[in-house]
Amino acid sequence: MKSILIVAVLIIAMILAKIFFFPSKVEKAGGQMPAAPGKTMAGGSPGGGPGAAPAMRVDILVAQESMSEGEIVATGSMVANESVDLRSEVSGLLTALNIKEGSYVNKGQLIAKIKDSDLRASLKKLEYEAELAQQIEARQKKLLDINAISKEEYDIALNKINTLSADRELLEVSLRQTEVRAPFSGRIGFKNISLGAYVTPTMSIATLVQTNPIKMDFTVPEKYSSRIKVGSKVSINLDGSDKPYSATVVALDPTVDQTLRTIKVRTSLPNSNGELLPGMFVRVNVPLGAHKTIKVPTEAIIPFAGGKKVFLVKNGMSVERAITSGTRTDKLLEVTSGLDVGDTIVVSGLMNIKEGQPILAQKTISVE
Repeated sequence: MKSILIVAVLIIAMILAKIFFFPSKVEKAGGQMPAAPGKTMAGGSPGGGPGAAPAMRVDILVAQESMSEGEIVATGSMVANESVDLRSEVSGLLTALNIKEGSYVNKGQLIAKIKDSDLRASLKKLEYEAELAQQIEARQKKLLDINAISKEEYDIALNKINTLSADRELLEVSLRQTEVRAPFSGRIGFKNISLGAYVTPTMSIATLVQTNPIKMDFTVPEKYSSRIKVGSKVSINLDGSDKPYSATVVALDPTVDQTLRTIKVRTSLPNSNGELLPGMFVRVNVPLGAHKTIKVPTEAIIPFAGGKKVFLVKNGMSVERAITSGTRTDKLLEVTSGLDVGDTIVVSGLMNIKEGQPILAQKTISVE
């Protein structure tokens, strides 16, 4: 019985202590009841009071228009100004081969000769026949003047001369076809046949290449095609060489590669010392000229499946905006569309930011 009284006294003491020494939460709050979930209490502020998402502190950039002298870097290959496989027009035995591998030849220089003894014999025969025909025509002309023969007989003699003259021209053409001459000045490559071989029009005798001037081809994305003009200059660098070269744009391919979405550009540059060879790999710096653009830090750009995007600040909230980019450096990216001058761009905290999140700018940065 005594133990029961002790327990009762302890319970009563705990109740009294609760009442007098530990007031309720309602009393602590000055009699206010806790706010329902999702609602702010009296005196709270949106975005900062209890129940609202806290504002995220970020660095921002105000988009400004600036002039840019951007350039793109591409890779290209040297191309011979002229290049041709030397072939014979007719089949026959090769009787002369006047080339030295790697040597320089001038336009019109004889490279190879096909056996032509049968054609020369036919030409000699025609010369005899033509000489006789001319003598007959001269006698017939005198007889016609005294009306000793008819006009028809004289015309037959004259026609014989004309026919033999045409036959002679045909033989001379055939004789020229037995010669292989350089169509332009350049260097001879390795010969593919030897003297005494029987050649046909399908056989390559050697390759003739002209490398002064020399061409250089490279490709750029199609979006830059309108900013590269014929006559503009590009700079070229070779692997293993610090010597700079300058080339002039001479043509742009009128079609775009449908697979890579690139356009081919052709340039030309002097090569009098022969340092540049067809097939060489080169790096090309292509200036795009002065133009207006908006530049943003590369860390502000978020790639996604559809392209690139940034987060803007609109009325204190984050807003996604898809953009189209241009040239870039290690720190800055040109934005060609998607941004307007004065837009506020988020440049920090992008890993945690979401669409519609409250934003509080803690620092404004500049790209200059």
